[in-house]
Amino acid sequence: MADRPAFDEYVAARSGRLLGTAYLLTRDHGLAEDLLQTALTKAWFAWSRIDGDPEPYVRKVLVNTYASWWRRKWNGEQPADQLPEPRHPDHAGSDHAGSAADGQDLWSAMGRLPRRQRAVIVLRYFDDLTEAQTARVLDCSVGTVKSQTAKALAKLRLDPAVARDSAREER
Repeated sequence: MADRPAFDEYVAARSGRLLGTAYLLTRDHGLAEDLLQTALTKAWFAWSRIDGDPEPYVRKVLVNTYASWWRRKWNGEQPADQLPEPRHPDHAGSDHAGSAADGQDLWSAMGRLPRRQRAVIVLRYFDDLTEAQTARVLDCSVGTVKSQTAKALAKLRLDPAVARDSAREER
């Protein structure tokens, strides 16, 4: 326990990265801040019981809190005053317009993934966790992480927005 950082030091050192993870899970800045605050509050209450590195425990609390939130909330369409502008392919051949749209298309495709698959992708590729670490955070087997990763990547490849971007790059 002597090598474990104090809670305040841990929050100061890791909250930026944890907020990034929370944002990728929720896709909303305000919800990400709320999610991180809730997870850190839960971790604070358990801080004296955490042995060793607190990172895996805090990540697990973050992902489990996220999962419990989306089970309770309806995440359907949101009303808007105006319809969004239709997206047209960039006929001028300019690459700069496409690069911003490509990121948005991938972001939209990530939002269409089931939440468990999105969590696996965020933990594996954004947080750079191993399959075993991801399995511990999600409280599942390594095989489940592998299968959910494969399914998520397959869905991303087949997503119309991502497929359209890939076709544009091949030209």
